[in-house]
Amino acid sequence: MLLNKLPDNAHKYSHGTVAVVAGSAQYPGAAVLTIGGARRGGSGYIRYISQDNFCKSLVITTFPDVVCEDNVSSVEVDAWVIGPGNPQPIYNSISSPITYLVLDAGAIREIKEYSAKFIVVTPHVGEARKIGFESGVSEIERKKLALKMAEELQCVVLLKGRKSVVVSPSGAYFVDDIAGPELATAGTGDILSGLIGSMLASWKPENVNEVAEVVFKAVTAHALAGREAAKLIAPVTATDILERLPYLLRNYQENTID
Repeated sequence: MLLNKLPDNAHKYSHGTVAVVAGSAQYPGAAVLTIGGARRGGSGYIRYISQDNFCKSLVITTFPDVVCEDNVSSVEVDAWVIGPGNPQPIYNSISSPITYLVLDAGAIREIKEYSAKFIVVTPHVGEARKIGFESGVSEIERKKLALKMAEELQCVVLLKGRKSVVVSPSGAYFVDDIAGPELATAGTGDILSGLIGSMLASWKPENVNEVAEVVFKAVTAHALAGREAAKLIAPVTATDILERLPYLLRNYQENTID
């Protein structure tokens, strides 16, 4: 199962809440794509945090079920997703304890500024290089890089690219053999970050290896949605993947649910 099964007495808070900090004047679309991914990961309540009125307008126009807020000081959620689209840093503003924290794009460089029970970073090789982790691009080199990052940063690492790698500092290791080149287009990483945060909030894993497993569930769902989109349309764009994601998850759930 990719999505956590909802109990009969579920309500919007019981199956996960997520706060998303994404998008900027330069990359406003990242807010919409990240929120779009978060809405499909099983979480029942999505909060979008931004002081950019244009980004908030895009989000609420596209997704009227999302709650938009100006600041983070009073936000209490199960998971945070920070960084897609290079929003303004917020590490000095969060006062509530963080359980699950997903850092993407420029926010990965701020990892030492955050305190969370479980942290997930989602770099590609170029972003890893920007924070001091050099690597080649072969599968073996990328595996070594992901392991090194997980150990040194003490977090779960999703190293994106061909055969994306998910590694925990405690030894959990997963490789994506599903995704194809259709994911190599702008915005797909934003969707994946939101999806990861939402799945973490919904599944609520209890240790770092379980966190890695949930991250890989998101990677798998994202890859399968990309593959399904590629059967229907070409070239595939990020919005195509976002549109296919709920159908993929529904069909997968129906075929695997207990």
